[in-house]
Amino acid sequence: MDLSKLHIIKASGESVLFSADSVAHSLKRAGAGDLIIKEILDTLKLEMYEGISTKEIYNRAFKLLKAKSNCLASKYKLKKAIYELGPTGFPFEKFIAALFKNMGYEVTVGKVLSGLCVKHEIDVIATKGKETLFMECKFHGDQGRNCDVKIPMYVDSRFRDLQNHNEQKSSTNKHEFTQGWVVTNTRFTADALAYGKCSNIKLLSWDTPKGNGIKDRIDHTGLYPITVSNLLTKREKQFLLSRDVVLCKELINDKFYLDHLGISSLRKQKIVLEMKELCLGSIKN
Repeated sequence: MDLSKLHIIKASGESVLFSADSVAHSLKRAGAGDLIIKEILDTLKLEMYEGISTKEIYNRAFKLLKAKSNCLASKYKLKKAIYELGPTGFPFEKFIAALFKNMGYEVTVGKVLSGLCVKHEIDVIATKGKETLFMECKFHGDQGRNCDVKIPMYVDSRFRDLQNHNEQKSSTNKHEFTQGWVVTNTRFTADALAYGKCSNIKLLSWDTPKGNGIKDRIDHTGLYPITVSNLLTKREKQFLLSRDVVLCKELINDKFYLDHLGISSLRKQKIVLEMKELCLGSIKN
């Protein structure tokens, strides 16, 4: 079979041509070396068929990578791990706040402020120097569902209402916002991107802006969500998220939560080691 002519099905239902380079790039981003990448691609090519879904390709690549390295497999599942921050979306807000805190911002989550017309609950406020960002986080639990133009338009109107209130002499708001942001774990439609550019509403998604999207920021900072773990069960992850433990880094510092889960000493050591390898990027391949 000529793989260059093989069609695969994306989560959105769109049919596209298979790209081995795309799979190799995602494996490389996880930290896999050239030899591991070649071995996985050689195996995948034997298992491909017309109409295979991107989800199935990912699952097969993940299984093959996990057999090589548990830590690399954890990094490879990053996108899926972000989806697992649901279903409420609040852990996603905390995760975004943590990314900006690491960039030197002072952050506040879930604060209610008055606009000129109505009150607004703000997902994340990030302040550094003269810059104060109003951030709306839009979390989607299913792939293929993108943020359309209505979201940045909605955020733009809220941002303006807050600005208008701050211009009043009677304003009691301590925050004078300099820019509105929309943050999503999926992607933006073309119209949403166009509106953001025109209105000066900043858009941050999985891969927007190019080279500085959420996945890039995680790679640069090592701030991985605990949901990337391959050693923690789904129940254990939900327990930790309910206690506002969102980052692998936080679990390293708050290991006592693992005691509350009744995790054995040996398994606890393995989990903490996995967390450290993810944060420090110490895995060798």
